[in-house]
Amino acid sequence: MNAKRILFALALAILTLAAPAMAQIRGDYIEVRTADVYTGPCFANGEVGLTGHDAVLAWRIEKGIWAGVELGGLSVVAVVHASATLGDSYSNPLPAKVVMIVDVVASQTQRAALIHFAQAQTAGLLKDVVAVEVSPIRFAVDVNGRHGYTTLEAGNLARISTRTITMGDSICHNEEVFYQPLADGLMHAMPAVAVNASYQGNHLGGTWKEFERRGAFVGTFSQ
Repeated sequence: MNAKRILFALALAILTLAAPAMAQIRGDYIEVRTADVYTGPCFANGEVGLTGHDAVLAWRIEKGIWAGVELGGLSVVAVVHASATLGDSYSNPLPAKVVMIVDVVASQTQRAALIHFAQAQTAGLLKDVVAVEVSPIRFAVDVNGRHGYTTLEAGNLARISTRTITMGDSICHNEEVFYQPLADGLMHAMPAVAVNASYQGNHLGGTWKEFERRGAFVGTFSQ
């Protein structure tokens, strides 16, 4: 293990011990999966166990401190490859391989805090990190007030573009939120259509692309 990795591991361990000192933190959240989260049984029953093993979770921290570290203005992205369909109550998604993407403008201490923050929101799902990537992250929420319209670009690794669900997206005509968001601490989360979503990294044994899938959540968090 090289010196940088040793220092990073020490910083993460210190943050874990310091977690009770965290202060209020808030911002925006995007999640996308390779299965519909807003759907009816006619589609969900055909996907469960076959797809939905992959997801991208992203947080943009508007303001706040985590474990004594200022994180305002920074973003963190987690790419997950699970052992089962995420959200399926009859299967265990663990172990899950995770790639963490941390903001290139963050310091070493901030990067460790961003990872610890993301892990604390997901009840063990992000525990097994196989790689940490440092990348520019662009996380944008539609400034014209169009709910559900967001974009995420984490370098060339992960990209998401979402839009609001419309009447034209109703196929079974009994759609509902079939799966809940993977993150805790959300003040608000609404299902959305992932117009485009992809992961193009080389740490999870494969890449994927999705188009026009009802597999996204957009929302806000505050703790």
